[in-house]
Amino acid sequence: MTTVSPDARRIWRAARAPVFIAVVLVLGAIALMLARDSGTHGALDPGSADPGGSRALANLLAQQGIRVVPVHTLAETEAALSDDATLLVTEPGLVGPAQLGRLRGQVADAVFVAPGQEILDLLLPGVVVRGQRNVTVRSPGCTVAAAVAAGNVVLGGLEYEAHERGRSCYGGSLVQVTGSTTLLGDGAPLTNERLADEGDAALALRLLGRHGTLVWYVPSPGDPAAGVSERSLTDLLPRGWLFGAIQLAVAGFLFALWRARRLGPVVVEPLPVVVRSAETTEGRARLYRRSGSAAHAGGLLRSAAIERLRPVLGLGAGAEPAAVVSAIGARTGRDAGALLYGPAPDDDASLVRLADELDRLEREVRGS
Repeated sequence: MTTVSPDARRIWRAARAPVFIAVVLVLGAIALMLARDSGTHGALDPGSADPGGSRALANLLAQQGIRVVPVHTLAETEAALSDDATLLVTEPGLVGPAQLGRLRGQVADAVFVAPGQEILDLLLPGVVVRGQRNVTVRSPGCTVAAAVAAGNVVLGGLEYEAHERGRSCYGGSLVQVTGSTTLLGDGAPLTNERLADEGDAALALRLLGRHGTLVWYVPSPGDPAAGVSERSLTDLLPRGWLFGAIQLAVAGFLFALWRARRLGPVVVEPLPVVVRSAETTEGRARLYRRSGSAAHAGGLLRSAAIERLRPVLGLGAGAEPAAVVSAIGARTGRDAGALLYGPAPDDDASLVRLADELDRLEREVRGS
């Protein structure tokens, strides 16, 4: 008999093309990662040369004699702070409000980029988020020295409304509270991409270069000391990724519907070979024997014998065991209760005897 199970050679022939493509993709991704500039990091990172990074601004500050100290954990930040330093927090949402308040109290000036309402409620009571606007060219419209000197800048993002101690600029996208805490609705003026636009460079230098040291805090999502509860993967994914995943799911569903219309009725084909019923019976018997299922096989023999005897005895399919035994006794004069409903056979010899007795009982019933 010829085997139809796939061997190793067939499996390799079928899988080598997908494996080759996967290996090429992995090697290409590794090569791209290795080829990238080692200074490429995250958004608003002072070491990043990406459009959203801030290496250009960090270099400008260094040229002005400002010592830029990049930090990524709360412990590093607290160790670098001093009374004559400026603190920049690029993602306040990754740091607890209590921790931010403690950090702000240890420096001369603090700049927070796009803090949310939850942080403001504890950090700066009385300042509220009133909306959000696209990044565009905006005029100061205030008396804050840094904004007046910078003039028009490219800014947007969150818009804040300050209490009586705060001064609002650029339509609320920049708010300065008590002269030492500044809120930026978006980090666009600090990025490599926007630094040369309008007065962005002047604004950034005046906000971050007022003191000799700038502690540039880019919070790490995995910092347990930051005081923020662990977030799920969906919380960390950008909104664009989630929207793209939804689009892919909808497209996949529509594609499935389109392909499902091509499905027709089930095609019935003749078997390539004719399998005799005796072979099926023998095959199943060999499986029972190999697994040592004498009790199960005996139960099947008894059930089959009872099904065949009920019509002969004039009983319906739902006849109770007592009715079956009584009808057999009336015809043959023997008590067949133990034979039909007794204990199961525990070995092959008992199973053979049970089969012989069931055959003899059927012959007696049919011949009576």
